[in-house]
Amino acid sequence: MSLKITPLTPTIGAEIAGLNILAMNDEEFATLFDAFTRHSVVFLRDQPALTEEQHYAFARRFGDVHIHPFARHAEPDPDNLHPGLLRMHTTVDTRVASGNRWHSDVSCDDRPPQASILQLHQVPTSGGDTLFASLYAAYDALSPQMKRYLDGMTARHSGEDSYRKLFQKKIGFGSTWPEADHPIIRRHSDSGRPVLYVDREFTESINGLPKEEGRALLDFLIAHTERANFQCRFQWTQNAIAIWDNRCALHHAIWDYWPQERRGHRVSVQGEVPVMWDLDTDCVPETIEHNTVKLTA
Repeated sequence: MSLKITPLTPTIGAEIAGLNILAMNDEEFATLFDAFTRHSVVFLRDQPALTEEQHYAFARRFGDVHIHPFARHAEPDPDNLHPGLLRMHTTVDTRVASGNRWHSDVSCDDRPPQASILQLHQVPTSGGDTLFASLYAAYDALSPQMKRYLDGMTARHSGEDSYRKLFQKKIGFGSTWPEADHPIIRRHSDSGRPVLYVDREFTESINGLPKEEGRALLDFLIAHTERANFQCRFQWTQNAIAIWDNRCALHHAIWDYWPQERRGHRVSVQGEVPVMWDLDTDCVPETIEHNTVKLTA
């Protein structure tokens, strides 16, 4: 069997060919996880259509499953035995499509997800791509002066506005959604590299600054993370799988395919409490080459 890993851009994303995730041994999974760590998001096409049980079991190889705030608030669903699995379905009647803004999944949690694993079983004939952006590249491109200014700062991440708008018809208005303070510059727990950890969907304010100053700075940082030269684009095919690292990548599911449908499952993996990067004591590890890798087994 031949396994090939091909980077999509100089900064983020790789496609993996020659791997069936249902027949993957431990060595192949280690290679997959290494590619995930190196490239921040990996894509696998021509996969078998996973059942909910298979999808859940595959996610468990990465770690404990993260339970979305919606599932924590919702009434028990006897038809869904896996509360960590989200059924995603956009139709002609959809008015607010999930993921249609730049974000890191559930960054408003105290322990945001590490990885998210999405398989689409039904895709539109055109449109419906997903964009991903590297928060490593966003940090690296900041000036030394801005890196120094941001050192030690935290920001408030809130799910109140986003989730209330998306789920208000399914959950009572008395429910509250997560809020958490996270470092603006985060140290990635696996790579050891610094990350500019803000996003348009959940990052609400910068702590310790007057409101106007904080808003202006946050607007700049958010726009900076969304620069096109930090991005890759994935054009979905039926049963393709994307696995992305929420600790160092943003994503944006483009809603440009109405009235066609898009349907699939997503499971996220529990992450850790984000740790602040210390500009004076932390060292940037040697950069891993973003090259094409071919392994033969």
